Amino acid sequence: MTPLDETPPAQDPQSAAGAVAVVLVVVRLLRKDTVKHAFSGVFGVGVGVAFALFTGSAKGFYLPGMIYGAGLGLAFTLSALVGFPLLGVILGPVFRENMSWRTRNPGRKKAYTKASLAWGIIFLAKYAILFPLYWWGDATQLGWVLIALKLPPMLLAVYFTWVFLAKAPPPIDVIAEYEAEEAERKAAKAKAGTARPGEPQD
Repeated sequence: MTPLDETPPAQDPQSAAGAVAVVLVVVRLLRKDTVKHAFSGVFGVGVGVAFALFTGSAKGFYLPGMIYGAGLGLAFTLSALVGFPLLGVILGPVFRENMSWRTRNPGRKKAYTKASLAWGIIFLAKYAILFPLYWWGDATQLGWVLIALKLPPMLLAVYFTWVFLAKAPPPIDVIAEYEAEEAERKAAKAKAGTARPGEPQD
C-alpha cells in the first residue's frame, strides 16, 4: 500500500472542500467579482478545514458554523428577553426607522421582540438536533442533516417575522422626518438671508 493510500479518510472532505473553494475563487475572479467576495468563501472553508485538522475528525469541518449558528440563536433570544431585540437593530435601518421603535413605537418594539424570540428558539432548536449528531453521529449523517436543516428553519423564522410585523404599527420614517426638518431649516435660513435690513421677519 502506498503512502497516498494510507491517507486518513477524515482528510478527504477537507481536501474536497479546499478544491471546491479554489474553483469558486477562480470562477468569481473570471466573472470580475471583487477580491473580497472571491476570497470570503475561502476563508470560511479554511476555518472549517483548520477545525477538522485540529479535532482530527471530518465532523470538525462543520463545527465553526454550528458554534456561530448556536451563538446567533442565543443572541436573538437574550436580546428579546432584555428588551433590546436584535431583529429591530437589523431591520430598523431597512425600514428607515432606525432605533425609533424603542421609544416612539411600542407596538413595533413588541413585534420585534416576538420575532427575535422566534428566531432564537428556531435556531436553538436546530442546533439542539445537530450537536448530538456531532457528538455521536458520523460525518455523513451530520452533513445530510445539515443540508436538510439549511433552509426550512430560516423560512420558518422569516414567516414568523412577517406575521408579527404585519400586525404591528407602521414604522416611523425618521429619515423623512430629518429631511423635512433640514429642508425647513434651509428655507428659514434662505428667507432670513433675503430679508432687507430693518424689515420685520415673519
